[in-house]
Amino acid sequence: MSETIASLKFGDDGLLPAIVQDDDGGDVLMLAWMDAEAVRRTLTSGRVTYWSRSRGEYWRKGDTSGHRQYVRSVASDCDGDTLLVRVVQLGAACHTGERTCFDGRALPVVVGDPVTD
Repeated sequence: MSETIASLKFGDDGLLPAIVQDDDGGDVLMLAWMDAEAVRRTLTSGRVTYWSRSRGEYWRKGDTSGHRQYVRSVASDCDGDTLLVRVVQLGAACHTGERTCFDGRALPVVVGDPVTD
């Protein structure tokens, strides 16, 4: 386990981003932060643990809200500086009560077209 965690590239603040995806539907649920201990807890417990930058403490999704996340898989990206955590999500993933942190927050954008470009 320690070799796996040591292979990851944490930022200067000791954190790396964790993209959380619903294992069944593929929806991106949220983005959160992990340090080495949060990664270790996630890989060994079956539940996802994060580091709260605002509170300066570890937290497991759902311990207070009941909206739990159960680990299905964890993968690092090609650079080893980002994790993709696939979960079974019970209830809302967003602290606002929405299913994902990205619901209803689309920005105006010019849509690209690979056929005409």
